[in-house]
Amino acid sequence: MKHPVYALITLTLALMIWSPTTSQAQDMGLSTAQAYEMSQNDETPVLFIDVRDPIEIMFIGFTDAVDANIPYLMADRSQWDSEKNRFRMYQNPDFIADIKTALAKRGMDNTATIITMCRSGSERGEPSARFLRENGFENARYVIHGFQGSATKDGKQKGLRIINGWQNSGLPWQAKPNPDKIYRMDSR
Repeated sequence: MKHPVYALITLTLALMIWSPTTSQAQDMGLSTAQAYEMSQNDETPVLFIDVRDPIEIMFIGFTDAVDANIPYLMADRSQWDSEKNRFRMYQNPDFIADIKTALAKRGMDNTATIITMCRSGSERGEPSARFLRENGFENARYVIHGFQGSATKDGKQKGLRIINGWQNSGLPWQAKPNPDKIYRMDSR
C-alpha cells in the first residue's frame, strides 16, 4: 500500500499536467469587487476594458468604471451560425492595436495590468486575457463572472443572468453606453 503523501503528490502532479490553462485562468481571474477596486485605485493604474460587442452593450448595459470598450469578438451580422443559433463571431483584427493605443493614451506600456470584462467571463473575458498574455501583455486579467453574470438554473427566473457579475453585485452601471467610451466605427 502506498503512503497517502505519495498518492497526494501523484494526484497533484497529474492535475498540474492535465490542466495548465485552468491554473492560468485562476491566476488571471478577478472578482467584480476586485476589478472595481483596482479600477478606482489611482496609485496603481490599470487599463479596464469591456470586450463585448458594442451592440450587446447597447441592450444590456455599461459601466463607466471601464476605460474603454474594445471588442475581442464581434458579431458578423451577414453570417448565421446554425449550430449556436446566433450570428457568427469573429475576432476583432484591431484588438491588439487598439489595446496598445489605449495604453499609450494613459502613459502605460505592455507591462501594465489590463482587466477585460465580457458578459459572463468565459467566452470573451478569459480568452481575451489569455490572448493578451500570448501577445506580450503579461499582466492581463479578466472579470470572472463578467458584466451580467451567470444564469439561474431553475425557478421562475430560470435562464436569467441574476446570480453574480457586475450588474448583480451592487456596482455602478447604467443602461446606456458612454458615447466617449463605446467602440464606434464613426469615430475611427
